[in-house]
Amino acid sequence: MDGFVRVPVREQDAKERATNFKEVCLGYNKEEAENEATRCLNCKNPKCVQGCPVSIDIPAFIQQVKEGDVEGAYQTISKSSALPAVCGRVCPQESQCEGQCVRGIKGDPVSIGKLERYVADTAREMGIKPAGATEKKNKKVAVIGSGPSGLTCAGDLAKMGYDVTIFEALHEAGGVLVYGIPEFRLPKDAVVKKEIENVKSLGVKLETDVVIGKSVTIDDLMAKEGFEAVFVGSGAGLPRFMNIPGEQAMGVFSANEFLTRSNLMKAFDENSRTPIMRPKKCVVVGGGNVAMDAARTALRLGAEVHVVYRRGEEELPARKEEVGHAKEEGIIFDLLTNPVEIHADENGWVTGITCIRMELGEPDESGRRSPVEVPGSEFDIECDAVIMSLGTSPNPLISSTTKGLEINRRKCIVAEEATGQTSKEGVFAGGDAVTGAATVILAMGAGKAAAKGIDEYLSNK
Repeated sequence: MDGFVRVPVREQDAKERATNFKEVCLGYNKEEAENEATRCLNCKNPKCVQGCPVSIDIPAFIQQVKEGDVEGAYQTISKSSALPAVCGRVCPQESQCEGQCVRGIKGDPVSIGKLERYVADTAREMGIKPAGATEKKNKKVAVIGSGPSGLTCAGDLAKMGYDVTIFEALHEAGGVLVYGIPEFRLPKDAVVKKEIENVKSLGVKLETDVVIGKSVTIDDLMAKEGFEAVFVGSGAGLPRFMNIPGEQAMGVFSANEFLTRSNLMKAFDENSRTPIMRPKKCVVVGGGNVAMDAARTALRLGAEVHVVYRRGEEELPARKEEVGHAKEEGIIFDLLTNPVEIHADENGWVTGITCIRMELGEPDESGRRSPVEVPGSEFDIECDAVIMSLGTSPNPLISSTTKGLEINRRKCIVAEEATGQTSKEGVFAGGDAVTGAATVILAMGAGKAAAKGIDEYLSNK
């Protein structure tokens, strides 16, 4: 095997997968994983670890894969990550651990993500669980939200010996992992539910259908329920829109609603009681991972799909792998294009969208070149559905019902990056509730930092 080229990963054929919701990537088998593991150079100064937001000992677990020690590899990963099967699938490794891999200088970086997935999946099949706490501490901690930051924080605190309870607003645990990411990227029963069971196996209690701010407040949890610290990992589920003419027409959705109906409520299944529109021709506005998820879901529901994005392909914020999969499946990309008006028929249903061509001007504050309209370049796209994927912001319910909790102008909770400590004593926060919409692994990193911060706070209290 050429050490400069990674072992390819098997995938469903593009034409076949575009018609089903089965997982696209099939992962490595034992032989493929062990072959890929031999490409790791076991660097003395492993930059891949520095690139990992949860600091997994990557060379150590890959060495264990090389030796066929899956259980050892799983326990190595589990010391740092509560959700290895999830991260192995949805983490942007190309810009993190794999982006730092020395192998990538003259060839392909080691396929760290696919190896992590192999370890997690194989460990699950073998019935291996993460190691729990050796000693218990008689202190209660509440975690709000069962998404990636909440699960990570809860898992780490449980390993330290704390009595942890997660409060989830929805009827099913998992947060964005269950409502936001499609089945074909992240299987719910086979992967997400099993990862949550692993967290619960550490002693974490989980209560669903509890809306913090309505069912009970943070102040009540601390004053009346005996919780000595609280972590807020409630995510950012409030969608943004463009505020263009016609946006109130029927057939205009947020990506959040469209994906939640499909992913959490299984609306793609004909036996589901949850309705979902099955458009014939759909326009998805946005260029991030959520936009790709919405576009690929609409495609599987039978639509011709156009992705409209105001910058060029190089500026697409979605992972290259997701963009590549979308193109292979037949999704059309209308780049350097921006919507200006949505049209509807006499009954109020979407009939089309007017867009204008864009060109890239000077870089904005983020360093990306700002798109500028090209005068007189308007054109129409006929469609019966428009899905807006323009980002999300935190729901203000928690901040508005918690005394002394500071938020910023974007309605995000203000918290220290290193510890997650907020302006309210004993209350910590992390993930999208603090940063706005970001990646699963960054939310996990914030949950991990907050667990450490909570431990230091309670130890010194």
